Amino acid sequence: MKQGGKTTDPRISRSYFKLPIYLALFFTVGTLMLLPTVLYGGIHLIRDDSGPYVKWYFIYCVVVSAAILSALNLYKYMTVERPIRRLSIAAKKVAEGDFSVYLPLRHAPNDMDYIDTLYMDFNKMVAELGSIETLKNDFAANVSHEMKTPLSAINNYVQLLQGTELDAVQQEYADAILESTKRLSSLIFNVLKLNKLESQKIQPKPERYDLCGQLAECAIGFEAVWEKKGIEFEADMEECAYVEADRELIGLVWNNLLSNAFKFTDAGGTVSIRQYSDQEYTTVEVSDTGCGMSEQTMKRMFDKFYQGDTSHAMEGNGLGLSLILRVLQMSGGTITVKSTEGKGTVFRVGFPVSIIMEKEQEE
Repeated sequence: MKQGGKTTDPRISRSYFKLPIYLALFFTVGTLMLLPTVLYGGIHLIRDDSGPYVKWYFIYCVVVSAAILSALNLYKYMTVERPIRRLSIAAKKVAEGDFSVYLPLRHAPNDMDYIDTLYMDFNKMVAELGSIETLKNDFAANVSHEMKTPLSAINNYVQLLQGTELDAVQQEYADAILESTKRLSSLIFNVLKLNKLESQKIQPKPERYDLCGQLAECAIGFEAVWEKKGIEFEADMEECAYVEADRELIGLVWNNLLSNAFKFTDAGGTVSIRQYSDQEYTTVEVSDTGCGMSEQTMKRMFDKFYQGDTSHAMEGNGLGLSLILRVLQMSGGTITVKSTEGKGTVFRVGFPVSIIMEKEQEE
């Protein structure tokens, strides 16, 4: 969060600089400076002709006290508060997954203090975390890539088997194998896509297109699903709403949101899409009347491979929402969620209108 050009953290409510303490120290130092004069001359300095001397000495004490305290506070800010603030901002970036953070040392290597050593250890920790994250992503990508060929072979052989004369039990086994290969294929696709997005091997290619038309196309793709499960589907959209984004990547967002909505909604429930625009955002809401999510699940719903509802674990891989979040982060979009256990969930995706208007003005 940035306010007035300065990065702030809403969790921080205490400050190193406190006005009451500063004023108390100011009056203490000023009193100590005036005390010798008062004790030495007492009331005689005021009764005699020393009044101007007392006045100017009082002003001198005030100015010196303010200067001393200001210098001390500046020194404390430069040597303690600012370095700690930089470390706090850097640590927050690392917690959000940015391992490119580096804090330069404040002094030469042969003249370091405790904060310099803290910076050095922090940089080493971030480098280690970054290498581990890279190794993990490369391992997942390599394994997923190597699994594509044998998985494709299994899928083809199963389809050939289904074309032969099989009894009911054999057909059931063949169907189960085919369904498992589809799930593994989906998992591999999501792992590879998410890995490429996070490593920036895929860069969004924005284009101006009709969002409503895309939503309609994605919804029609699930027609067989809602008819099979007996789910009512509702859509409320404008005739046309243009956005500036990567059509293919944003399509992943709608397909994953709709897939989750139909997956967690039982027969007789409702899944709906609502699209509307105002002066700031073009917004899409995907809602369902399914099982909803708990507070604990909502806190971790964007984590990789996390599945809050284990009863539907066989129908997904826990990467859909992670993929959605990454796509929207790269596309300048936002996503929020409201959910109540036993009542349903509403995902709200927004695209800033300013991006679209800027493009139209350029054209």
